[in-house]
Amino acid sequence: MRFLFVVNPVAGSSGKAAWEPTIRAYFAALPHTAELLTLTGHGDEAALRARVAASHPDRLVAVGGDGTVKLVAAAALAANRPLAVLPAGSANGMARELALPADPTQALAVAVHGTEKSVDVLYLNGTDLCLHLSDIGLNAQLVRHAHARHWRGLLGYARAAFWSLLRRRRLHVRIRTDTGEVERTAFMVVLANARVYGTGATINPNGDVADGRFEVVVLRRLVGRELLKMFWRFRPFDPAAVEIFSTTAVTLDTRHRVAFQVDGEYRGQLTHVEATIRAGALRVLVPRS
Repeated sequence: MRFLFVVNPVAGSSGKAAWEPTIRAYFAALPHTAELLTLTGHGDEAALRARVAASHPDRLVAVGGDGTVKLVAAAALAANRPLAVLPAGSANGMARELALPADPTQALAVAVHGTEKSVDVLYLNGTDLCLHLSDIGLNAQLVRHAHARHWRGLLGYARAAFWSLLRRRRLHVRIRTDTGEVERTAFMVVLANARVYGTGATINPNGDVADGRFEVVVLRRLVGRELLKMFWRFRPFDPAAVEIFSTTAVTLDTRHRVAFQVDGEYRGQLTHVEATIRAGALRVLVPRS
C-alpha cells in the first residue's frame, strides 16, 4: 500500500523534523511506501489535492492536531480513501475520540494495521466540514483570541480562557432541530459530533461519532470552574448548567453577530448557522479490539 503522510510542522511541539525519521524507520521493514507532504500554511488544500491526484495513495495520514485532521479528512472524503491520524497537535480531540495512542510507534501501527470504522461528519452552512466540535459564543471567542496572539498549547489556551472569562457575554439564540424550535439565552452553543474537547473536558457525555446523529449543547450558566474544565479536568460540565438536544439537522439564529469556530479553527462572526449530518461518510483507522 501507498501511504501519504500530511505533516503540519507547527502542530504541537513536534513537526516534520521529529516525525519524518520515525515514519521512515517504521516503514523500512514493511512492504509499503510512505510519502510525506509538509504543510506550509499557504495553499495547503490545493497542494494536498494535487498530491493525492498525482500519487494515488491508498491511505491518507494526518500528522497534527484537529485542524490538520480536518484538512486531510476533506481530501480523504473527496478521494474515497480511509484516514489515519498521528496525534501531534496541541489539542488532539478527534484522536482522543477514536482512542488513538499518543505514542508515535503505536499510532503508526494503527495507521498500518488498524481496522476501519465509518464515522459521521457534519456540514456547516452547506460546505464547511466538521468532524469533532464546533461552537458559537464563549469558546469560539477564546479560539479567536488565542489564534490572533499566536498562543499555542494548553498554556496559551489557558491565557485566552482567562481573557474570555473576564469578557464573557450571553447570546440570544433561536434553535431549530428536527423535533422543534426553542429560544435560549446562553454563553455558548456547541454542535457536537463528538464527546470531548481536545483538552479533555466532556461537553457531550452521550455523544457517538458513528450513530448518525449529533448533539446541540447549550451552556446556559457559567462560573469560572466550568470554563476551567475545558483545559484541565476530564469531567463533564455541570448538567444543571447544560441542555442537550439530539438531532440530524439544526439551524441557529442569533440576535447579534457572535464568534464561530469549527474544529478549533476560528471562522469569524455570524448570526446564522445551519448544520446537517452525513452518517458514516468517513472511513478512519482505529485500534483493533
